[in-house]
Amino acid sequence: MHAARSALPSCRSALPSKWMRSSRSGTDSLDPGPKGFAHRGLHYGSGFPENSLISFAAALELGAGIECDLRLTADNQVLVFHDRDAWRMCSSPLVIGRSTHAELTRLKVGEGPIPTLESLLALVNGEVPLLLEVKVDGDIWRWMPALKTGLADYRGPFGVMSFDPRISRLLKTNMPDIRRGLVIRDRLPALRRRIAVSLADPDFVAVERTALAKPWVARLRERMPVYSWTIRTPEDRAQAQVHADALIWEADGRP
Repeated sequence: MHAARSALPSCRSALPSKWMRSSRSGTDSLDPGPKGFAHRGLHYGSGFPENSLISFAAALELGAGIECDLRLTADNQVLVFHDRDAWRMCSSPLVIGRSTHAELTRLKVGEGPIPTLESLLALVNGEVPLLLEVKVDGDIWRWMPALKTGLADYRGPFGVMSFDPRISRLLKTNMPDIRRGLVIRDRLPALRRRIAVSLADPDFVAVERTALAKPWVARLRERMPVYSWTIRTPEDRAQAQVHADALIWEADGRP
């Protein structure tokens, strides 16, 4: 009887691994609810560019959390911008980290200026949680003073994350009350990933969607919230809802 029972596969093991639900670690103060985080705001077409104030306003209207990117100017101003240079978004060769804020104010993202962190925080005003991704470009040691100044008076829910684990480690030392996260690519080798997680000591991780069904993601999820990027299709969403606590989405990945 026991031998016959052991020969039968369980329902759980018969499922493809991508549909086997992992377990969440517990409550999450950044939980955006079922509408997740809009990746670089709710952007679409030339009228609602990524990382623009109008895309953030659209996400607020939907009631979604907001994920966005931060870069430092040469004079230590924090801008909301993804790329190292302004060519793709503004048709300008200016490099963000080598240009002053005054130089960059002449550029437009769609019909508006490149947002500052200050303008983003004033717009959101605590209504939805924010994921602020720090883009490091040889300026690691300038980030803590800039973040301390930029976030000092903000009282809404937010987390600061980066691909660079040193940002999370510096946050732990310099701004220990801030929720800090590590962004992890699927292709990062296992040893480097373990070192990055150990160094960062994050409160949450944001994991590339293609890694979601892997055992290391499930193990991390037992310890901390796991967010997933970038969810772009209904199929992506169906899988990510099984393995992640919150989805970072755009386009047809919209809830």
